[in-house]
Amino acid sequence: MNKVIMMGRLTRDPEVRYSSGENSMAIAKFSIAVDRRNRRQQTDDQPTADFFNCTAFGKQGEFVEKYLKKGTKILLTGRVQNDNYTNKNGEKVYSVQIIVEELEFAESKAASAQGGSTYAQQGQGDDGIPFSGTESQEGFMNIPNAIKEELPF
Repeated sequence: MNKVIMMGRLTRDPEVRYSSGENSMAIAKFSIAVDRRNRRQQTDDQPTADFFNCTAFGKQGEFVEKYLKKGTKILLTGRVQNDNYTNKNGEKVYSVQIIVEELEFAESKAASAQGGSTYAQQGQGDDGIPFSGTESQEGFMNIPNAIKEELPF
């Protein structure tokens, strides 16, 4: 089985072209930055995200062209495909790309328009988990004392 699920932000505006021929098809190429899950174990010199080249065909490619731009947070499913080649010097270059099968937005348009980063608007705990003014450092929402008596649990 070859299946990947990724959530990340576009690192640049997508490049879209159309295939030639009678039934032309959109081919959209873009890259996404996917945050690493466990930031606590990383030191300052290690990256906190991985970058993946993605390609979407047909209707998915048209969707990418119409709605996605640099910084847009998306959720995609697809498959990994080898993209190996030999360069001008005769050296073998190994790489992979993600072939997109499904694609959707991972945040609202309003959240995207505010700069796209929840860390910048809300704050961040010691473990890298975001929290806003109504949440405690542990990521739980603070409940006013007067409401506690009304809770069903």
